[in-house]
Amino acid sequence: MYRLMIADDEALEREGLEWIIRRAMPDTFRVVHAENGRRAIELAEEHRPHIILMDVNMPGIQGLAALREIKERLPDAKLVVVTAYDYFAYAKEALSLGVKEYIVKPAKREQVVRMLQQLVEELEREKRKRTEELELRDKVSQQVPLMENELALMFMVDQVLDAGAGQLSEWLGFPLDQGCAMVIAFPELAFIQDKKKIYDLIRSFVKAQGEPCIVSSLIDRHMAIFMRKQPDEASETAWKNKIRRCGEKLCELTERQLELAVSVGIGSVRKDAAGLRTSYFEAVFASTYFEQGGKVCLFDELKEDKAGVIQEPEARSAHRETARQSYVISALQRIREERERQTVTVLDKAKGYIQERFAEELSLEEVADFVHLNPHYFSKIFKQQVGETFIDFVTGLRIGRAKELMASTDLSLKEVCFEVGYKDPNYFSRVFKKVTGVTPTDYRGQTK
Repeated sequence: MYRLMIADDEALEREGLEWIIRRAMPDTFRVVHAENGRRAIELAEEHRPHIILMDVNMPGIQGLAALREIKERLPDAKLVVVTAYDYFAYAKEALSLGVKEYIVKPAKREQVVRMLQQLVEELEREKRKRTEELELRDKVSQQVPLMENELALMFMVDQVLDAGAGQLSEWLGFPLDQGCAMVIAFPELAFIQDKKKIYDLIRSFVKAQGEPCIVSSLIDRHMAIFMRKQPDEASETAWKNKIRRCGEKLCELTERQLELAVSVGIGSVRKDAAGLRTSYFEAVFASTYFEQGGKVCLFDELKEDKAGVIQEPEARSAHRETARQSYVISALQRIREERERQTVTVLDKAKGYIQERFAEELSLEEVADFVHLNPHYFSKIFKQQVGETFIDFVTGLRIGRAKELMASTDLSLKEVCFEVGYKDPNYFSRVFKKVTGVTPTDYRGQTK
């Protein structure tokens, strides 16, 4: 039910309009009356009407003045001018307020009803559009963490970064110009906690800092965050100090919210995708520097050889170096396993969807949408993992089903064609011969 405000200083006019509207459009509006401009402004703020019928000439605040103030507070409201005077005298000002409809007193029933029906249809269209936009935003919000994780895994694992990293970074609005990696290393105690809770807490905190970043999933007791240094940053030193403070806050947050003492390592500032990957390894190394958690270590400081800079006792350096290498190797193995597991899960879901619907009009875009992936990226990983393109996979299922039907039923070849998803028997025959080497007629003859 929509909210409708009728503003007119004559009670008879207001009641007459309401009577017409309720008779012609029952259960459509909840009607509010305003006897002057001031009252219209007050009631508009209180009830937030979808449609406002405003008399131009009223005592005190005039109709157009009231509409101007209401429009500032309710920019989406539908405004209708009601006047007993020549409308064109008010046209210029009314148009500037967004008024598109008007009623001349005495109002004709048909005109009022037709005008309100059009406005309701417009409101319905806008409502549907908002719903579609919300659904799209919801789908995008579900895809962004997946794409972020995939891009992060490319930095963390791939020996040779392909064009996929550049494409993903473009979709995510994360240019690979300059930045660094931050690694959060968790104690073994993290394994017994809810990993999703840990991931959500860290990701929400980092995103709230306002710095462009890409966040990986929690893998082998550590998460990687790739931070972008924006071109307008004052200096590299100031930016690194900002990232250090972010790491310190993360240590405090995990201690307070999760009762976990994490270590944070920060790699050096580098350029492009390969540079970010190097920064990641540096951050992993730095995250293992301190034996106790709750501290932040910058890789750049480990490279310096000055008084006052972090030092490591020589007696334990060899042992620490071995431990770090073991940690990195273990982490990379777990990352590879995680990436493979995620890809297999997504593709199994996609293949199941295709197998259920291959006889229908099925597009790559539809399947990609079902598994919340970009069509271009889905096409790429599908071919990599399955060994054939999406079209070839669907064609194989259709031809396989056609062979079963020809061997086990009395359906005509035309019926088989339609049954497996083809609309043109001639095209079906060409595809069948291309796949099997024989025509459908010859194949059926061989099976009898």
